[in-house]
Amino acid sequence: MEKSVKLSCRHVWKLFGHGAKEFLAKSGDVPSLEELQNANLIGAVRDANIEVLEGEIFVIMGLSGSGKSTLVRCLSRLVEPTAGELLFEGVDLRKMSERELIEIRRHKLGMVFQHFALLPHLTVLDNVAFPLDVQGLDKASCEAKARQVIDLVGLSGRELNYPRELSGGQQQRVGIARSLAVEPELWFLDEPFSALDPLIRREMQDEFLRLQSMLHKTIVFITHDFDEAIRLADRIAIMKDGEIIQIATPEELVMNPATDYVGEFTKHIPRAKVLTVGSVMSKEIIEGTETVSISARIEEIADKVESAGKPMSVVDADGKPVGSIRPSTIIDVLVGRKVIS
Repeated sequence: MEKSVKLSCRHVWKLFGHGAKEFLAKSGDVPSLEELQNANLIGAVRDANIEVLEGEIFVIMGLSGSGKSTLVRCLSRLVEPTAGELLFEGVDLRKMSERELIEIRRHKLGMVFQHFALLPHLTVLDNVAFPLDVQGLDKASCEAKARQVIDLVGLSGRELNYPRELSGGQQQRVGIARSLAVEPELWFLDEPFSALDPLIRREMQDEFLRLQSMLHKTIVFITHDFDEAIRLADRIAIMKDGEIIQIATPEELVMNPATDYVGEFTKHIPRAKVLTVGSVMSKEIIEGTETVSISARIEEIADKVESAGKPMSVVDADGKPVGSIRPSTIIDVLVGRKVIS
């Protein structure tokens, strides 16, 4: 079933500098970086167009200064765009009153940022319950809901601890729990794990994927780490100088980079981490063998196929055979040879 569009931005600009709106109105076309510089304007976001589908993890990535964090702040209207449309469930957020926008943020949008922003004088329970209290829920309902999401993120037993008594990973879990407490329909996460040590970061990515498998949220996730992006994303938008260069699945980005810049991002990524069975399988149907999923990454099934020593059946989501994959194909992917299905 085709997924509906939850959030879209159309021709969104964010320019910093005097006379930005007037400059855009007069330019008529898409001004270049040089034209912006000549007008003493900074193009933080330039003519951005994206569609985020319901239930997907949409990752926006780029190097520092690429505009990714500014874009996500435009999408949530924490920063006011200079121009463009922001459609949430078909309604333009830019046309909403301040009161309407506050209600949307309280009830439908969740946000988690790199810096945990926990209230140091409140316990874990009170931090998580805080947005529910702002919504006007009674104390008993706030506490019950807060305890439920604290358990969901694996912090049961820590309800009465203060932030200073928690590790960095635990503090980030509290931030995630606080955001989830309002049951957001759209969840913004701006580099939520980048301040964590590598092992804790990996653990939080695992936790994030576990939560998403249960909750099926629509997520916009910001990162500068391509390894993190390909691990989490359904689709990725790569930004440079405020412009979206390419939007594609991790697999498509690695196999078909649109520009040399995208190619630089992807060239050091082991293909086994990104390629799915479906992209390298043979169409030949083989009955009576062990099976692997068409959507599995090569990295996940490599040992299984190689140890079998013979072709294995590839099945779709309904368990129907759709092809086969050979150990030699797995080896070709692992060593970087061209795959011939």
